[in-house]
Parts: sequence; C-alpha cells; structure tokens
Amino acid sequence: MSAHCMLTGARPGFGNRVSHSHRCTSRRFDPNIQTKRYWLPGEGRHVRLRLSARAVRTVDTIGVEAAVARIRARGVKV
Repeated sequence: MSAHCMLTGARPGFGNRVSHSHRCTSRRFDPNIQTKRYWLPGEGRHVRLRLSARAVRTVDTIGVEAAVARIRARGVKV
C-alpha cells in the first residue's frame, strides 16, 4: 500500500540526497503514516485508518465522526 494519509492526502515528497562530494542521488521523503483503529459510534463498529501523525492530532481535535466524513468526501472508502 502506498504511503499516503487517508485524511490529509499527504504523499511522499521527492528530492535529492546530497553527499559530501555534492553528488546528488534521488530520494523520497515519506510522511509519518500510522495505522490507527477508532470506534465509530454512529455505525457501531471499529474502523482502521491509515493516518499521518498530524492527521491523528486532527482526529483528536475534530472527532472521529467528522474525520470519517471528511475522508468519505475525498472519495476514500472507509
């Protein structure tokens, strides 16, 4: 599965690894993706979400119901 966040849509960024001799090779900056399991009271079931660390804090702020609504609005199946 690709390294992207279901809530914020954060995806890997790309850049260069620069050595001491200043030789540039390609690298990627992956977001900090965590798998979290939340209880969804409106549906009476648990949901497993792949979220970035920033999105985990967002879910704590807005609540899991609002977060799942935002994920579904992006077109992601939960």
